[in-house]
This record gives sequence, C-alpha cells and structure tokens, in this order.
Amino acid sequence: MVTKAHELGHPEARTSQGVRKDGALKRAFREFRNQRVLYLMVLPGLLYFLIFRYYPMYGAIIAFKDYRVTDGITGSPWVGLEHFREVFSSTYFTNVLSNTLLISAYRFFFGIPAPILLALMLNEVRITWFKKSVQTVTYLPHFLSWVVIYGILSIMLSSSDGLVNKAIVGAGGAKISFLSDPDWFRSVLVASGIWKEIGWSAIIYLAALTAISTELYEAASVDGASRLRKIWDISLPGILPVVALVSLLNLGNLLSAGFEQVFLMYNPGVYSVGDIIDTWVYRQGIQNFQFSVAAAVGVFKGVIGLILIVSCNWLAKRFTGKGVIW
Repeated sequence: MVTKAHELGHPEARTSQGVRKDGALKRAFREFRNQRVLYLMVLPGLLYFLIFRYYPMYGAIIAFKDYRVTDGITGSPWVGLEHFREVFSSTYFTNVLSNTLLISAYRFFFGIPAPILLALMLNEVRITWFKKSVQTVTYLPHFLSWVVIYGILSIMLSSSDGLVNKAIVGAGGAKISFLSDPDWFRSVLVASGIWKEIGWSAIIYLAALTAISTELYEAASVDGASRLRKIWDISLPGILPVVALVSLLNLGNLLSAGFEQVFLMYNPGVYSVGDIIDTWVYRQGIQNFQFSVAAAVGVFKGVIGLILIVSCNWLAKRFTGKGVIW
C-alpha cells in the first residue's frame, strides 16, 4: 500500500502538483487581465497607504534608540526599552492618558446616539423640502475645518463679548469662561465635535433605514401601531447591525481623541483636563526635540490600537456575523 508521503515523493505526483500550480497562476493572470480596470482604480489608494502609512513605520525604530539628528536613524545607539520606561514612569503621562480616555469615552457615549436620533427623526419627516434642508444644514459643518469651527466658537463663547455670555448676563447670570475654564472645557470639546459630525454620521443610518422594507411599516400601521412604536420595533432593530459596526469601529480609536480640535482649542489653563496623548507627543517630539520619547508613545498607541481593532473585529463577528476587517 502506497503511503501519502510516497505519493508526494513520486515524480508523477510532483508533476501533477506543478501542473496545478501552473493552472492556478494562469487563472490568477486571467482574472487580473479581465479585471485590470478595477485593479488600476485600486492602485492609487494602495500606493498612498504604502508610501504614507507603511513606509514611515520604518522610523518607529527610533523609539528603541537614542535618536540624534546628526547621526541619523541607523547611526543612533540602541537603548532598548529605556524610553518606554521613561514614559510609563512619568506622572504627567498618567494624567494625559486619563484625559484621552475620558474625552474619547464622552465622545463615544454621547456621540453615537446623537446621529442615530437625528436619522430616526429625519426618517419620520414627510415634507421633502424640509427634510433636505435639515440634512444640508446639519452635515454642512463636516466640511468646515477646525480652524473655522474654532473661530465660530470664539465668537459664540468668548468670555468678554461672546453671544452666549451676553445672553447669560442679560438673563441675570454671571459670565462663564467656556474655553479657559477646566470645568467647562471638556463639555465644549465634546459638544462641538458632536455638532460638527452629527449630520454626516446620520447619513449612514439614513441609508440603513431606507433598506428596511416598507411592508413592515404598512403591516404595523394596519395593526394600529403608533409612530413611536414603529420606530422602537422596526426602525431601531433594522439599523442595529450598522450601529454595532460603527460603535465597534469607534472603540478602535479610543486613544485618538482628536488632535486637531484639541490643539486649536486648548491652552495652558486647561492642560490638566484637555491635554491628550497626541498633543503631548507633539510638544515632546516637535517642540522639545525628544523624538525618541514621542516615537515610544506612538508605538504604544499603535499596539493598543491594533489590539482594539482585532478585538472589535472579533466582537463584530460575534454579534453581527460580519467582521470589520476580515
């Protein structure tokens, strides 16, 4: 009786394997030739990620070196995990990490329900021109830069002549330093972020609502269900998989609290509540020229982000049956 090992070692077996490989290569080439237009369309995006995302990862090795600009990356001496120990032993890094997690948590718990609620309300509007007008007004801030948004917030929330403080004083209250008071800064940060993105995020849920069969709503109407009951029993369950996927993707960005927004809005008076990992890395790496320390924090963020993304992908498969990545 010829064993499988003998069969694999037999010349005829090796020949058949070679034929199968050649056949697979021919099929792959034929597939590429038939879909070459689609592959060419993917090429610019692929090159972008290779050049601007993956190639710069080579520079992350300075996190394990005492990097000096004059010596370059290869000439700088290795120091192992010294910079990581320096970062994790810093009491200020603990404060920065807690600020990042708190701001991200506030964004998650208040930012996820807001566009869902807006999409559900817009889905119930029957006046087409009003619905389109509200959509346009709500997602327009998404296209404004944070520089413009900060200018608007300064006009509205200025402690000296801001419109909001004028209204508060007119009602008999005292002025509030929204942008420089630690008690208010996080609230303004989170609220302005939700306001900027609520309309754009609602588009995803509106698209999911349009996929729900109208027969379900008609059947519910025949049974005498109210609008609120139809929203609760039909609309919300219909968009639940999308809500789960979006929520899990946001969990993967837990250590990214929005560098551009925080960098433009914060000041030394609110560092205790507003300084996040990204702004701290900017000051350490760019302003203080501690490139290796900044790279060590970047590697730490990358590892945590990878763990979160893989975990979110597992959770997405478990609860929705479809993975985020694969």
